[in-house]
Amino acid sequence: GLTAAFALGAGAVAAQGLDLNIMAPAGAGGGWDSAARAIQETMTAIGQADSAQVYNVPGAGGTVGLAQFAGQAGGDPNQLMVGGITMVGAIISNAAPVDLTQVTPIARLTGDPLVVVVPASSEVQTIDDLLAAIRADVGGTIWAGGSAGGADHILSALITQAAGGDLSQLNYVAYSGGGEALAAMLGGQVSAGISGYGEWQPQIESGDLRALAISYPEPIEGIEAQPLKAQGVDVELVNWRGVFAGPDVSDEDRARLTAAFEAMVQSPEWQEVLAARGWSDYYLPAEEFEAFLASETERVGAILQSLGLAG
Repeated sequence: GLTAAFALGAGAVAAQGLDLNIMAPAGAGGGWDSAARAIQETMTAIGQADSAQVYNVPGAGGTVGLAQFAGQAGGDPNQLMVGGITMVGAIISNAAPVDLTQVTPIARLTGDPLVVVVPASSEVQTIDDLLAAIRADVGGTIWAGGSAGGADHILSALITQAAGGDLSQLNYVAYSGGGEALAAMLGGQVSAGISGYGEWQPQIESGDLRALAISYPEPIEGIEAQPLKAQGVDVELVNWRGVFAGPDVSDEDRARLTAAFEAMVQSPEWQEVLAARGWSDYYLPAEEFEAFLASETERVGAILQSLGLAG
């Protein structure tokens, strides 16, 4: 009698907890994988999830994983996927059959600032000098950064646009790793470079590279370089990461997940993760995140089209 009723009650309570299955639509060790594992760790540590596991589905800038997730997650609130700005660009440039309107945005979580640098030997001292150089000769201003159509490339285009330069003349060289781009800059083969701040922080601190600006909306503690916006250039671009649920989650489950992630981002455990990883808190709840995604998709699409990279 009593024991059975008690066991049933306990079972019902346990069922309230989430048993998360989080997809990182990229290989192990990258940014999305790190974000997925940070969510796994924090959600279980603070008791928002009874269990959490992470699995990887790499390929095509996240679009392979996205298609699989949209097809399989359905209405199950335990199925989550991590994604970010790279996926927005990859969907457009790969003309992917599945886009982010086919999943449910839950929370925008972190944002990494990109930094605009020049070699220490460059005559360019300020962001205004760089804008002047672009105005004088768009094609002669050679940019170095990560993959074509990625966040670095998009930022170079937004800055060129802000200078009034013709985007069809943009001269951007994509390097597979930060090390190669760094060598090109230190060797004087390129005019300016863009990367996540952390990637080139040692060279900025040693004085080999001069940081002209960061692309974050506000100044960041510990980073001397000021935002483009604070320097009169109306450009903001953040390498953001967020989390999505399946296409058919109920309003009730969406609200429950939104509340769970709100509890996570407010927890001291998450603040510790941010500090340890050097990530900035860029939190937006579900509805605001959805509106942000729509505007980000439009903006990135327009840039990729101007660059001839839209599928």
